[in-house]
Amino acid sequence: MRRGFLIGGILMALVLAAGSYAAWRLLYRPNVRALAEGPAYLYIRSGTGFAAVLDSLQKHELLLEPGSFAWVAEQQKYPAQVKAGRYRLDASLGNLDLVKMLAEGRQDTIQFELKPFHYLDRLPRQVGRQLETDSFKLQLLLGNNVGLQGRYQLDTCTIRTMFIPGRYRLLWNTGAEAFLDTVAATHRRFWTSERRRRADSLKLTPVQVSVLASIVQRETAQATDKPLIAAVYLNRLRNGQPLQADPTLLWPLHGLGTRKRVLNVDKKVDSPYNTYRHKGLPPGPITTPLPSSLNAVLRPAHNQNLFFCARPDGSGFSDFAETYAEHKRNARRYQRRLDSLGVKR
Repeated sequence: MRRGFLIGGILMALVLAAGSYAAWRLLYRPNVRALAEGPAYLYIRSGTGFAAVLDSLQKHELLLEPGSFAWVAEQQKYPAQVKAGRYRLDASLGNLDLVKMLAEGRQDTIQFELKPFHYLDRLPRQVGRQLETDSFKLQLLLGNNVGLQGRYQLDTCTIRTMFIPGRYRLLWNTGAEAFLDTVAATHRRFWTSERRRRADSLKLTPVQVSVLASIVQRETAQATDKPLIAAVYLNRLRNGQPLQADPTLLWPLHGLGTRKRVLNVDKKVDSPYNTYRHKGLPPGPITTPLPSSLNAVLRPAHNQNLFFCARPDGSGFSDFAETYAEHKRNARRYQRRLDSLGVKR
């Protein structure tokens, strides 16, 4: 009799142990496939249902046992709680933790790289390549003058000054409005009281600093030359001279980034961006200036230079001059170099 009870007890313990193991395996055993290149990511678009989520997991072979995940998801009522986002799937995740993460919307952020752009219509495309953000809606917001003035105190010309190129931590499914608000917050953080004080000392607003910095940026990529070129333009502004900045001629012609040479005919372009015809700064930036370009304007070199010209050695540096006669000599050397290379435009 005792032996019968003992055997029965052992069998019961084995059944319970087997049940516990099965439960552990179903709920907690890692079910995400380990990838050699690192963690896997699941992208769930806005409006996506559970069937599409499961299909994506199976299509990309992200799970070891899709069936067990689907069962746990159903028991946890996840199909009614699907949230859009970009989710990092670590190989240690079991079904229960994976379902909870997805249901609670605990998504991973993405490092969004905002690169300089010359024309506003290029921004929605750049954003759309990295985020789920509705590109068409973003384009509408950027074209709404009343909305921009009310929310950011900028218009369709000056809104480009709000975008400071660099890296932003964003959710993959960030909406168009939230994207612009994040950019605006970064812009506010950049414009510290010290930077505003420096702008005031130059008799410039932050918008004007950005416009001038955009010209400086198109003139050179050399960090040491940026404060020198900024000084030339600031000297011209103080003297009431036209800026005569070649890149501002190419902007209305959509020639930035495609043209290497400015021709005399370009100086006749009928545009408020033509700084040969119009004194002062153009109405908006011709590109989105990097922090280094903005800082170069805020901390310009101190000299009396009024002219500069690219060096003929192709180094990307410039030769500077106080007088027009000296500048003409520099310019002739550079023009001869372009001619020798056969550069027409």
